[in-house]
Amino acid sequence: MKTTGEIEAAVCSAIARFEQEYMGRGPKDIRTHLIGDMLLVRLQGVLTAAEQQLVRTLKPEKGRDLLKEVRTQLIETARPGMEAMIKEITGLEPISLHHDISTITGEEILLFVFSESPGVRETKRK
Repeated sequence: MKTTGEIEAAVCSAIARFEQEYMGRGPKDIRTHLIGDMLLVRLQGVLTAAEQQLVRTLKPEKGRDLLKEVRTQLIETARPGMEAMIKEITGLEPISLHHDISTITGEEILLFVFSESPGVRETKRK
């Protein structure tokens, strides 16, 4: 059984590798938080140069909507692999995955929800 910190660190590494391999670019920063039956992953600096250009050159709403639609489609296509990766780390299969990306800050949020809280080992206090 892993500690909360070990789960969070393993998810950060796995998602960063996934972003690099699948999207062609890794995040500048990534943070993961296990909160009860939810796993929140916050990625910063994920927009590619082409995506940034797309958002800048089109009307704000059109560029934003187009980028969000493409990213959502990519996440849905990759969903089985991501869920398998999360299951391997946490021992639980996610029952849902929620996703959003900000075209202003270049921040992306992934939220995995489980049917129960993953079992964790308590850390020893010094």
